[in-house]
Amino acid sequence: MTGSDLDAAAARRRLLGTHRETVMEVLACGEAVAEGFETTVGGDPATRESRVLRTDLRTVLDRAGLLEALATLLPDLVAAAGGRLRATPVAAPPYVAVTATGPVLRATLTEARLVIRIETYDVVDGAFCWRDPTPEEAVFVRLR
Repeated sequence: MTGSDLDAAAARRRLLGTHRETVMEVLACGEAVAEGFETTVGGDPATRESRVLRTDLRTVLDRAGLLEALATLLPDLVAAAGGRLRATPVAAPPYVAVTATGPVLRATLTEARLVIRIETYDVVDGAFCWRDPTPEEAVFVRLR
């Protein structure tokens, strides 16, 4: 199988369909963290503290059991894309990482890497802003 045989859109559809509740829970965690933001950008809660944001979001996701849940659903997303994982993913990098914009899932396949982002925050003028995204607005899937 080549990278061109893989279907990132199918993985996105699976995440937004079968695993929609997990995406919504991730967004709820993002909203909970944003409640502690002390500034706003354009009226939206915001912070410029990326390190603190990553730490806080990772803590909230972990307490909610979502880091493990994301690792558990990754093989299903890979299968939906037409690929197969070489190893069982764990709730830690490189499979699941938490960035200042939200969690990132990565799966290295034979010919490509599947990268799935749940972007809980937008970057606006160097600040991370909570904009209450829908699952469709938050989920990005691509092959590298």
